[in-house]
Amino acid sequence: MSPYRGRFAPSPTGPLHFGSLVAAAGSYLAAKSRGGEWLLRMEDLDPPREQAGAADAILRTLEACGLHWDGAVMYQSRRGAAYAAALARLQAQGLVYPCACTRREIADSHLNFARSAHDTPFAHASGRGGGGEGPGDAARVYPGTCRNGIAPGKTPRAWRLRVDDTPVSFQDALQGKQGQDLAAEVGDFVLLRADGLYAYQLAVVVDDAEQGISDVVRGADLLNSTPRQIYLQHLLGLPTPRYLHLPAAVNADGEKLSKQTLAPPVDARDPLPALVQVMEFLGQAPPQQLRRATVAEFWKWALANWKTERIARRPGLPAL
Repeated sequence: MSPYRGRFAPSPTGPLHFGSLVAAAGSYLAAKSRGGEWLLRMEDLDPPREQAGAADAILRTLEACGLHWDGAVMYQSRRGAAYAAALARLQAQGLVYPCACTRREIADSHLNFARSAHDTPFAHASGRGGGGEGPGDAARVYPGTCRNGIAPGKTPRAWRLRVDDTPVSFQDALQGKQGQDLAAEVGDFVLLRADGLYAYQLAVVVDDAEQGISDVVRGADLLNSTPRQIYLQHLLGLPTPRYLHLPAAVNADGEKLSKQTLAPPVDARDPLPALVQVMEFLGQAPPQQLRRATVAEFWKWALANWKTERIARRPGLPAL
């Protein structure tokens, strides 16, 4: 077995909140309980969505929580050359193609199909970046409009990856066997966006390989992104990590905690209540006396008592 290397990869769209702390603590405990390394990657790939100072604030909060990473922080904003090289490899193999479609045109094509077929208008594929259109967007199945060439008078806007109808499946260490038919559920997805930014799906695959990540522990809101990433890994000849998707923390309306849903930040001045709450959320049954412990004492208990099998096998759970 190769050495365990895990990672936490927040996006600096706002301060660290409870949902992000679940992913941070869960990935940290999975790595450290097995004597592995825990790396940190700042997914600052989408400047229009980022909040000034958020990256530094996240690092300070992690340190206040006693979550100390191994090695230097990787910043995706400095990784453009690596993403360009991966895209060039796919271009050389004829696996990607330029696309001139706007989001409105894709949406209209679905609406027209729905009206004619008396079907629902959109097929959603959740996950950061959806079909690579931009973080936070639900992906509509791309109808393949530009697959065989751009219509006359149209200007290329993005680069899409060709997918086939072979289902992609994997065994998630918590959620069990997962599968997705990319052609039917996602369609050809974007790797280089119309605004010139590389899509999350490409960046995460390249970076996991660069950092030698053996195990990805993250929220189940990204579960549906995993087949796309495995598909890309195979095309690029990169190793596929093991995956474990923790329940995503949701609010009373069933929405994932995020900046958009006004999730409050973790209090870096007194992080212990949030850390204990994370252990309760992950089914670890922390004792009452842990609420009066120091952060160092908290982690000593957490590492000694971490049991993956206690975590609920569900994609989402209400935040406590």
